[in-house]
Amino acid sequence: MNHLLLLLPLLMPLYGAIFSLFFWRNVELQKVFALQSQVATLVSCILLFMAVEDKGILTTQVGNWPAPYGISLVADMFSCIILLAGSVTGFAVFMFSLQGLDFPRQAYGYYPLMLFLQLGVSGACLAGDLFNMFVWFEVLLICCFVLITLGGSRPQLEGSIKYVTINFLASSFLLAGIGIMYGLVGTLNLAEMALLVRILEGHESLITMAGMFFLVALGVKAAVFPLFFWLPASYHTPPIAISAFLAGLVTKVGVYALVRLFTLIFVLDTELTQLLLSVIAGLTMFIGVVGAAAQTDFRKILSFHIVSQIGYMIMGLAFFTPYAIAGLIFFMVHNILVKTNLFLISGVVARHYNSFALKDLGGVYLKQPFLALLFAISAFSLAGIPPLSGFWGKYMLAKAGLELKAYALVGVSLLVSLLTLFSMTKIWNEVFWKKKPDETEVALLSPITNRMLHMPVVMLVLFILFISLYAEPLVHLAYRAAIQLLDSDIYIRAVLYQ
Repeated sequence: MNHLLLLLPLLMPLYGAIFSLFFWRNVELQKVFALQSQVATLVSCILLFMAVEDKGILTTQVGNWPAPYGISLVADMFSCIILLAGSVTGFAVFMFSLQGLDFPRQAYGYYPLMLFLQLGVSGACLAGDLFNMFVWFEVLLICCFVLITLGGSRPQLEGSIKYVTINFLASSFLLAGIGIMYGLVGTLNLAEMALLVRILEGHESLITMAGMFFLVALGVKAAVFPLFFWLPASYHTPPIAISAFLAGLVTKVGVYALVRLFTLIFVLDTELTQLLLSVIAGLTMFIGVVGAAAQTDFRKILSFHIVSQIGYMIMGLAFFTPYAIAGLIFFMVHNILVKTNLFLISGVVARHYNSFALKDLGGVYLKQPFLALLFAISAFSLAGIPPLSGFWGKYMLAKAGLELKAYALVGVSLLVSLLTLFSMTKIWNEVFWKKKPDETEVALLSPITNRMLHMPVVMLVLFILFISLYAEPLVHLAYRAAIQLLDSDIYIRAVLYQ
């Protein structure tokens, strides 16, 4: 039964994508298969989460080859939390796509591509060896590249070229790091590698060097400073139904891999890596939010904030304490939900005004006060206003930093929160509060279309409010996940000795 639970988050989107491809010319049937697959993926992630919470880390060996010789799939609390958050956002984005994406793009493979993208996310989170983690990252890269170009407009093609070029370079760094580690320890299985690096003498500097290759490669995929410039140049170009999913989840997979490797493998020279990660975290937070403050486009502001919020997650990894890692995990879940929702809200506004430029927008509060309320909840949560979810994540990270006397980095995080609030206030004033420009035409949407666009936004806001007002259960789960991550013996025993 455990083997099936580990495979279901992979099989559900895979089969959904394959069946959708069989009906390439029938978009309505593709929607049916995609809906079934989204629901099945969400249910399978819930079942896997419940099993891991009850029994601890679950593992299976594909083809019944014993570890470390076969392909290992491993699910711990951390991977299950990210998978569950990702499946929720995937379902929300699918619901938005039904009315929020034009038919030509739907007809050119949007639904199977999104399912393949979710397959890549599941594979990266469940991979128990380095090479398969690399393979799943390449699946993500290919799907993102095609989705960004879907439609073939000039801005999309320009953004996709920037995206794929820098990410292919990152893949070469990732392969170099994998090659160095395989040459040193003779295995790619994460559990065996974690065991062998402890007893490998005289090669500490080479292991640290390999860690730097992984830091660069995964830093590109997570969009950390100074490797983030591809993201704001790419994520604002595709339709919102695509950019919302990329913004909410794909960069978090890079953070997931960083946390996995730098808590399990690259732990020999923690003083150097913690210092380096602290510098990266501070610069990522600050440069990202400054970039957002300078923008005058709804999507571009949100794109730069993706970068800024990644800095908070890297800060939790830099502190490297159970409480800090727990704060990182809580903040990841919060950011997946909030960032996806803010992009979806920008898409609803754009459907009415046919523009993302702040100068062309205005008067939304009077026309759609409910949408304004949904934006305010999401925006204040992103800025960390209590008692919303962003506050609890930032509180945990700041408390962990103060316990370590990392006053400078905590101070930067608080300053960035104020600047984030400034950016969200800027959007509120320009989009929702000011009067509508006289020359701007507002599209009249049918009541059904309007409700379908609002439905996923409301769903995500309810999840945000739940983890805001009932934060303790998620904090407890995040702390359990942090303990598992920092005690590598638990992971090693689960994979190699069960």
